[in-house]
Amino acid sequence: MRDRLDLFVVSALVLFLELACIRWFPAHVVFLTFFTNTVLLACFLGMSVGCLAASRHHNFLAWTPVLLALALGAALWVEREHQGGGIVDVGHQISPQMVFFGTEYGVGDPSAFVIPIEAVLGFFFAIVALALVGPGQQLGRSLARLPSRVEAYSVNVAGSIAGIGIFTGCSWWQLGPVYWFGLVIATLGYLLAPKKGMTAATFVVASAAVLVLAAANVAGGEGSGLRTIWSPYYRIDYEQPRRLISVNLIGHQQMTSRQWPSPAYALPHLFNRDSGQRPFGQVLIIGGGSGNDVSRALQWGAVRVDVVEIDPVIQRLGARDHPDKPYSDPRVFVHLDDGRNFLKSTSKQYDLVVYALVDSLVLHSSYSNIRLESYLFTKQALEDIRRRLRPGGMFVMYNYFRQGWIVARLKAMLEDTFGAGNPLIFNLPSRETIKPNDVLFGEFTLLFAGATEPMKAAFASHSAYVVANDRPIDITAPNGFEQPASGAKEQLQFRPTTVVPPPERLDRATDAWPFLYLRSPMIPALNLRGAVIMGAIALAFILPFVRRRSSIGAAGAERRSGAAFLAQMFFLGAGFMLIETKAVVQMALLFGGTWIVNSIVFCAVLLMILAANVFVLMARPRRLAPFYVGLLGSLAVSAVVPLDAFLGLSPAAQMVASCLLAFTPILFAGVVFSVSFEQSADADRAFGANIAGAIAGGLSEYSSMLVGFQYIVLVALAYYALSAWAYRRSRSAVRGSASALAVEPVTG
Repeated sequence: MRDRLDLFVVSALVLFLELACIRWFPAHVVFLTFFTNTVLLACFLGMSVGCLAASRHHNFLAWTPVLLALALGAALWVEREHQGGGIVDVGHQISPQMVFFGTEYGVGDPSAFVIPIEAVLGFFFAIVALALVGPGQQLGRSLARLPSRVEAYSVNVAGSIAGIGIFTGCSWWQLGPVYWFGLVIATLGYLLAPKKGMTAATFVVASAAVLVLAAANVAGGEGSGLRTIWSPYYRIDYEQPRRLISVNLIGHQQMTSRQWPSPAYALPHLFNRDSGQRPFGQVLIIGGGSGNDVSRALQWGAVRVDVVEIDPVIQRLGARDHPDKPYSDPRVFVHLDDGRNFLKSTSKQYDLVVYALVDSLVLHSSYSNIRLESYLFTKQALEDIRRRLRPGGMFVMYNYFRQGWIVARLKAMLEDTFGAGNPLIFNLPSRETIKPNDVLFGEFTLLFAGATEPMKAAFASHSAYVVANDRPIDITAPNGFEQPASGAKEQLQFRPTTVVPPPERLDRATDAWPFLYLRSPMIPALNLRGAVIMGAIALAFILPFVRRRSSIGAAGAERRSGAAFLAQMFFLGAGFMLIETKAVVQMALLFGGTWIVNSIVFCAVLLMILAANVFVLMARPRRLAPFYVGLLGSLAVSAVVPLDAFLGLSPAAQMVASCLLAFTPILFAGVVFSVSFEQSADADRAFGANIAGAIAGGLSEYSSMLVGFQYIVLVALAYYALSAWAYRRSRSAVRGSASALAVEPVTG
């Protein structure tokens, strides 16, 4: 019973520690967001090496607190250097292949020594992997102690579900890193109590260092009024005196009263009024945040304002501290939801729909390159918005878009949806032309679509729209087309940007390829270099633990080992990583990219694996050919059926159809793995090879930027085909070994 309990506990620890690292490290080392799954794959690498080292005498688990302390300390140093304009830099994103908000600006001195971002990536990939070797070794040893491989794997999956559940609880209660790593230290203490390899004093000192580093806050100095809150999505640094919100070290939004001398949030209402239109009555604000757009909509006469905000902490800060108290107005209805999911699920129509600085600055999950807002900026999302507009309704989006080709892409997508020539574009400072290679750092761009004709007519008959920038803008402000701000000390002039030429290649973002910030379908050079570095480090870690070993199980039981069997397990891991990624992305599109949807999907994947294990225990299948056929066939169907094929169905039908499409391959893959794992001669090495394959699958996820998520399944299909081939080779090798033993003469 103790062996099963230890396996359950270490499985929960590994999953929980993995999630904690995924949340903590990118929130302190902003450069890790450039590489989708760095921390996830580092955890997989550590687990793989640990499983492969399960038979080694040395107890690596004892060094986990020390390695964790080193990793956390290094991350805090990088954060301090980055915040202070030190030597750690991204290398100046002047003309990037892919845009990352918040990292565009380089160090102050162009001649200063700069640590390349790839070196930062390689270091943290290695140090996080080392920290997971000990838990991985304990996992491998615990798996090997149970005679039934399927039972051991079932206990492992159950522990993983528990780990997800515990971390989900931490997210629900918005507990910070001290609680996360405190639980990790407590679990390590339980697992290490009966073992040798580290003195109690060393464990206590290293554990205390981990907790102190987890609680450290480099971003705020003493007396700054800065408070750090961990929402389910971000590390939020809130500077209350200035009402300034930063997320994951990037400035995000500041609460501004309607009494402040800034017209930005009032512009849609000003342009609308002064072009002779009635006020917007029914308003939808997606990305309402702390409430600036909400306050302006209320000021200009909105009858009802629906506010969609995905982060509960940011919305709660706005409700408490915004100087205009917009969330206290009875006309405001808050929806803590994914914006795209709200657009699909509501039947209401609006006079005004606003994308209010929709830039999440964070990836949707560690599995894929999409961001929280990616599915808001696709062709299908804009069609959803058009359906939500009343006759005469207006859609407005604005942001600091950074690059001219992003504005050109958005303009082309709006023209596809609302008609050629429909969008109106404004830039601050005013530009007549925005070229694809124009760098728009610090420039504010607004795009209008829908009923734009009255506004176009107003601008056609006036030279510019002028607004004061040194006084509050209210509903009694004079008509900006009559240039009322002539006496103002500070003026802003708006003229439509009339020429936005497209680049040579302009791919629209779609639900299948949701990459607004990627210049064209490609794998950026930065990502390729990162993949090579991670792959090289992974090989350097794994190869010393790979050695040939073969065995035949006792009592005539067929046990498989050798290179072909390990290759089969490797390719199973690579394929599974990709179909899990596809499931996460598809469910985000259909049901929203919220953290709770992600948690449910991850748990559902593990439950499907448990179901596969139960089937294997009950049916005892020996031949895998039928399950490989089912797996490859279901993947082929998944590649053919579009990601958004079920969006028009009823909620129940959508749930059933999408789950069948997403989870059927996982069920078949689970059966194939369980049977193969049951036949393994060495459970630790088989599991290690499988996790190593997951690393290859994670690196292969970069292909989604080239082919889109619709066809990433084809890469998974190729991995599973290679697994089937390796399975046949492995079976042949086992039969050959058994035949040789059967005819070998008895001597002695």
